Amino acid sequence: MQTLTFVLSFYFSLSTAFYFHVGEREEKCIIEDIPSDTLITGSFKIQQWDIRRQDFLESAPGLGMFVTVTTYNDEVLLSKLYGPQGRFYFTSHSPGEHIICLESNSTRLVSCPKNASSCLLFVQRIHLEIRVGQRDLDAALAQAKDRVNEVSFKLEHLIEQIEQIVKEQNYQRDREEDFRMISEDTNSNVLWWAFVQTLIFISIGIFQMKYLKDFFIAKKLV
Repeated sequence: MQTLTFVLSFYFSLSTAFYFHVGEREEKCIIEDIPSDTLITGSFKIQQWDIRRQDFLESAPGLGMFVTVTTYNDEVLLSKLYGPQGRFYFTSHSPGEHIICLESNSTRLVSCPKNASSCLLFVQRIHLEIRVGQRDLDAALAQAKDRVNEVSFKLEHLIEQIEQIVKEQNYQRDREEDFRMISEDTNSNVLWWAFVQTLIFISIGIFQMKYLKDFFIAKKLV
């Protein structure tokens, strides 16, 4: 498993879209830090590399994508095989980091020209879009029959965004509170350790002075 080197943050942006390249049976994962009871919607599309055109095709028929979503407690929220283009949903049960992994089910290699010195692995481009705490507004609007329904859907979408922002703020506030408590406990432990060290040094000093005094008296030096 290969984890992408970036962690996506949706504190100010509730959705993001990007793409990356994968090889044959290569798994890549992203890490999402999200609050509890939050709806996550993901959509993806696979593009197949064409060695003759030296470009990616618009589609990849016959291919599929394994999508797995787990928490750091190894709780599996989603594990499903999709086609070359699809959409997945899951809801977080607890706050924290969630791992979204995608793996192609391809086991093929790109054919090589006869005069080629080496073969290239089957390469794919994965387009991925992640939405946090919101539904697919475009799909909902497409089903609206009149202007009133369209406005209603937009208002509902706006309310969901506001609720998600409030939920994210509360989550960040809880994390800051936990960090503050840990910092206070650490400072308290450091203070007590310094106090104990001081007592130890004083006790050792008193013991040494008494020991030297008794030694001088025993030797009749004083």
